[in-house]
Parts: sequence; C-alpha cells; structure tokens
Amino acid sequence: MDPGGPAPDPDPPPNRSVSGPLKVGPGPGPDPPRGRVYISPHTQTPPRLRHQLLPHRRRSQMAHAVSSLTSSTLFIRQQFQSRKLFQRPSRGCWTNSRQFSSSAAARRGFRVVRSDSTGGGYGGVSEISESESKASGYVWPDGNKRPRVCILGGGFGGLYTALRLESLDWPEGKKPQVVLVDQCERFAFKPLLYELLSGEVDEWEIAPRFSDLLSNTAVQFFKDRVQSLHPSDHLGMGGDTVSRSAGVVYLESGLLIEYDWLVLALGAETKLDVVPGAVEYALPFSTLRDAHRVNEKLIQLERKSFGNDSPIRVAIVGCGYSGVELAATISERLKDRGVVQAINVDKSILPNAPPGNRESAQKVLSSRNVQLLLGYFVRCIKKDDTTESHNNERYILELQPAERGVESKVIEVDLVLWTVGSKPLLAELEQSDKPIYLPLNGRGQAETDETLRVKGHPRIFAVGDSSAVRDGNGNLLPGTAQPFNRPILRAGIFGLQ
Repeated sequence: MDPGGPAPDPDPPPNRSVSGPLKVGPGPGPDPPRGRVYISPHTQTPPRLRHQLLPHRRRSQMAHAVSSLTSSTLFIRQQFQSRKLFQRPSRGCWTNSRQFSSSAAARRGFRVVRSDSTGGGYGGVSEISESESKASGYVWPDGNKRPRVCILGGGFGGLYTALRLESLDWPEGKKPQVVLVDQCERFAFKPLLYELLSGEVDEWEIAPRFSDLLSNTAVQFFKDRVQSLHPSDHLGMGGDTVSRSAGVVYLESGLLIEYDWLVLALGAETKLDVVPGAVEYALPFSTLRDAHRVNEKLIQLERKSFGNDSPIRVAIVGCGYSGVELAATISERLKDRGVVQAINVDKSILPNAPPGNRESAQKVLSSRNVQLLLGYFVRCIKKDDTTESHNNERYILELQPAERGVESKVIEVDLVLWTVGSKPLLAELEQSDKPIYLPLNGRGQAETDETLRVKGHPRIFAVGDSSAVRDGNGNLLPGTAQPFNRPILRAGIFGLQ
C-alpha cells in the first residue's frame, strides 16, 4: 500500500465548508417570474450568482447533485424520485448534539448505528441499544487482511472519500474496508438548506439518510460521536511505526475502531463567542438543526405578527455568500411583513466575489428591500427587557463603524442570524492519556502536506475544515477552495493501493 502512489483522476468534489447551493436542474434560461438567488461555488471557477426558479418537482434532483460526488451513487436519484411519487417517508429526527463530547453527561444516551450485511434495520442499518454499547472493538469483515480505512465526518469531504474509495478499481485483495462515522443519521446537503425556510422542500429531499446513500456499497456507517484519537503512526527519531495498526479511534458509545488509515473530515461550526451576547441571542445557519431552529423561530414570529402593523425585523450578520443567500431567502418569505437588515464590516457585499457577481447580488437584495448596513461590525447583542411583558423577545445590536468619523448605530430586531466566522471541530477532541502529536495551527486545523497527509503522521489524512493546506508560497488555502482537483492531492488520499 503506497499512499502516494498513482490513482485515477476523480472529479473535483464539493467541500463540506462551502456555503451556497450547487446548481441543480437545466441550464440558464429566461428569468422566471419568481426568481431566487443561488450562489454556485465551484472548485475550478469562481462562484456565480444565478436567478433561477427550481420547481418543486425538480427537488428530487438533489440526489443527482449528491451523486456527482461519485458515479457509484447514481442509484440515489431513482430511489428519491420513486419515493416522491409513491410514498412520503416519515420525518426523521435530527441529532441535537455536537460532533464531540464536552462532558460525561453529554455522552449518556447515545446510540451507535452500523451497517449490517444481513440487511437488518432500515436500508441495511441496525441500531445498537445503550446496554449493548459497552466498550468493545469493532470487528472488521476481513480482519486485517485488507486495508482498514476509518473516516471521521460525513460531510462532502468524508462522504466523497468513502464513495470514491468504494468505486475505484483495486488489485485483488487490496480493496480497502471503509468505515464512516458521523454524529447524524442524515447527510445534510448544505447548499439547499435555505430551501427549508421557503417551504419548497421536505427534509428528506435535502438530507437523505446515510443508509440510503450507502445502501449498495460495502461502506459501514456508524452514527456516533468521536471521543478521542490514539494514533500510533507518528514519526519519531526512529522513523515510521513498526506496528501493523496505525491507531485506534474511541467513540462515545464505547466502540473502539482500529484502523490502518484515518481520514479527518470533521468540518467546523459557527464561531459565536467573538461578540458579547452572540452565543445567547444569535442563531447560526450552517447545519440541518440550525435550519430547523431558524424556521421554527420565523413561524413563531409570523404567528405573533398576524394582523399586527409592526413588521418582523431580522438582522443577518455577515454579507458573504451565506449571508447574502439567507437575506434573499428570508426577505422573499416575509415580503412586506418583514424588514431584513444585513450587516457587514466591509463596505460592500461579497467582498471576495468577482464584480459581476457582486452587482447581481446587489440588485437582487435591492429589489427585495434588504437594508444593507455596510462598514459596521457588531459590538454586542443585548436582550431588550422592556418587551418581556408583551411576550415578544427583541434584541438590541450595537454597531460600531469600521472607520473613524462615522457615527455608531443601534438597531432593534426580533431575530439575529450569524453567518460569519467558523472554528474547526478537530481541536475539540478529548485529550487521551498519551499526547497524539497532531500538528494543529492556531485555528485548530491539522497541518498537511500537498497530498493532504497530516505532517508527521503518514497514515492520517485531513480534508476540508480539518486541514490546513498551503500553496507553494506557504499561504493557507481556504477550506472552500481546497484543491481536490489537483492530481497530486487526489493521489495522496486515493492512492492506497
């Protein structure tokens, strides 16, 4: 097994940390009567803003976008189309939890879900009860006869890696055994999370179960959270490890997974603790759970304001791709019943976008009466205590100008949405009794070489927000543009044969 050996040239995958939907459906055509803003990130070309109406019947093609991760998942599209025509699956619950544990109490009551060759459970997935989830080692189907690959995180990077390893042609006896671990039972197609707020899609359409995505593969899926890592492949003065195993992953359920190769694809979460009051009063929008919380809050506000002359006021902090898309979606939903204010520290929206994209987004936001507060940053968020008697919580945002000579502002809103800043989850792993020597940068990302291999750990790779990839000049590449399209990078993670 040579991690740096040659490998087929896979298609560039989307990245977990990318915000904004992939384009789904036919090519551009005449503007529809009720257009929506869609921001289409791409790993090779700059993101583009498009005004495109996606009818409800085409939402099933979300599966086609997911299947673009690899050709081996084309079956998903037919499955979803059949479901939509003939049956409506039950609304699956989503996990109110984090990828990592923070206390002993937070670990109690978790279940681990694993694939079963017998086809038990739903879609080949069966649940293990809490009483059964005592500390035990996972038994690989072929033991250690074939390479054992453990992937932590089921976002775009983790899922793509699992499916790509499954679809490659391998020499006989060399095809790796793959385990995928994620805290949720569903793969959240983040580019379409906004559609939950418009009511045009159901949860199952943008968040398919991992059991469906992996049902015709040999990939084993575990619904669990990572507790700690115990790698044994770190390079010391004597060189590489002499043991057959490269390490062990400890899961919260008590399950231990021994691996030969480890892929860290744990992603990131919104960083709220940079402004006083943001943790208590602002809502992030980056996960399926976040989308449900925002939608529930909007429903509450819409019910309270029914027949009321006072508009619903929503503040969105950040005017990057995520903030602009969110502002456009909510303003379209509320129409004349609401006022949407978008706040950005830069003097323009989409500061890193091409000018044409920026102008297009500006026109859309203007047509939907979104108020732009540019050149300001949020100094603090407070709760307006005077509104408690009216059974309607309101919040006060103090805005500080980014330049001198400009007056500060104070705005009062019903809902605060936060779209700026993120922190990788890799750094939140519990420390084991022995140091793991992962080279993390200041943000908590693993330093990797050009093949995404973690420095000092020849058997560990990191992708997406878990990885700190640098260009030839030593500059850190953003997670949204992590260059999977480079053959040398793909060779590192897929050249296991």
